[in-house]
Amino acid sequence: MHTQLPHIPVIVIGAGFSGVAMGAQLKRKLGLHDYVIYERSPDFGGTWWANVYPGCAVDIPSIFYSLSFAPNPDFSQLFPDQSEILRYIKDVAKKFDVDTHIRVNMSWDDATWEEATKTWSVRLRDTQTGEIFLQECNILISGVGGLVNPNPCTIPGADTFEGAIAHTARWRKDIVLENKNVIVIGNGCSGSQVVPAIADKVKNIYQFVRSPQFYFPQNNITIHPSVKWAFRYVPFLMVFLRYAMFNFMEYWFIQFYTNDRGNRHRLMKKKLSDNYVEKTAPKEYWDLLKPTYKVGCKRRVFDSGYLRSLHRDNVHLTNDAIVMIQPTEVITESGKHYPADVIILANGFAMADYSLNVVGRDGVTPQMHWQKMGGISAYKSTACSAFPNFFILLGPNAATGHTSALFSIENTINLIIKLARPILQKKQAEVVVKFDHEKDYCVKQQAALQNRVWADCRSYYKDEKGWNFTMYPWSSYTMWWESRFPDMNAWAYSK
Repeated sequence: MHTQLPHIPVIVIGAGFSGVAMGAQLKRKLGLHDYVIYERSPDFGGTWWANVYPGCAVDIPSIFYSLSFAPNPDFSQLFPDQSEILRYIKDVAKKFDVDTHIRVNMSWDDATWEEATKTWSVRLRDTQTGEIFLQECNILISGVGGLVNPNPCTIPGADTFEGAIAHTARWRKDIVLENKNVIVIGNGCSGSQVVPAIADKVKNIYQFVRSPQFYFPQNNITIHPSVKWAFRYVPFLMVFLRYAMFNFMEYWFIQFYTNDRGNRHRLMKKKLSDNYVEKTAPKEYWDLLKPTYKVGCKRRVFDSGYLRSLHRDNVHLTNDAIVMIQPTEVITESGKHYPADVIILANGFAMADYSLNVVGRDGVTPQMHWQKMGGISAYKSTACSAFPNFFILLGPNAATGHTSALFSIENTINLIIKLARPILQKKQAEVVVKFDHEKDYCVKQQAALQNRVWADCRSYYKDEKGWNFTMYPWSSYTMWWESRFPDMNAWAYSK
């Protein structure tokens, strides 16, 4: 049994930054109030609602990690913490009336394209009651994002552990850390934030790493009240600083090229990172902290106190892999036993599980479509030719690796607004990218990626065949231009 909900022009799945920004722009640019955003969690905010682990903060300067149409003059620091970012999302949602369109505790089960009506039939489920709902819409937008499903703990014996096990993205507020022996698995962005944040509370931290990271200093300055006043009242100041920050960050795109200039930049960045490690961290850990792989292969880590925390007597770092979890300890490959009261998983997300629960034209699924393409992909990171009136935010190959994810989100939203306008104005019934244009774009994109640093790296950016479905291979200037001046010959409309 299911409940049929009234038809609605637009359904957005996910109420994180993508969903909230999409809703705001539907109102700002199209004057559309007839849309709904479904969120499976009990509250909205996406990754900034889910990630509440100690030390969680943004690693992109706030002047650029914010929406261009909703500048925030009130951030307290250059790199705000989780609570400030979440509060900003809530403020944006309230300002543009997006919060009244969000329905929480509603999970998206699947969606099917109905050729006869040129609509999507979306099946939803109340996560609390299990009740099933069906709703039709003209435009379906996935704002689910990539950092959604945490990697599980697959170490044998985890089910016998007597203490608490928590992923940083599924933090348990009932965890007691005071005077406990804490195991931290992972040393990427989350692991490097959580360790210094809890070091003065716990008895011991034993951090287990798989590979080194490139660490760079983060000067998280406090923003003075006079600067906040200037942000609020001096015309165009925030716009100018945002533009300056964008250009500064974009300069480092050079490091991703595999030519001589890119090699020089990577060498310079490696020296900066190595020197910072040697200046800041204990010498006994240098080999565990200085990578031999190329700069840019993985996401860089901006250090907010992690390396200095390694000097503490109660913080211990090792690459001796855990092979067994027992009720009160973990056992490593070398046979050592480490006492454990709490296990924190900072081991990332299951990016390879990328999936979309949609059935497009002629019963085609994303897996069937991507098999034709050669791998997970989308035209301009947002559309696939078998799925009319369907768009993805932060879709395949939307990540830049050196700027803000919000920049990618906004560019895609601008493109979607342009494409969806004739549908929502009822001048057309459907829009879809042409197969030949999508295929050509996909081929060019993968060819460009072969000339970037990621081609020679092992990372979650790629699948088991080496197909890179994560990174955008061109400059952010290109992304911006193509979203505002798209090739409309690539798109087919029909009534």
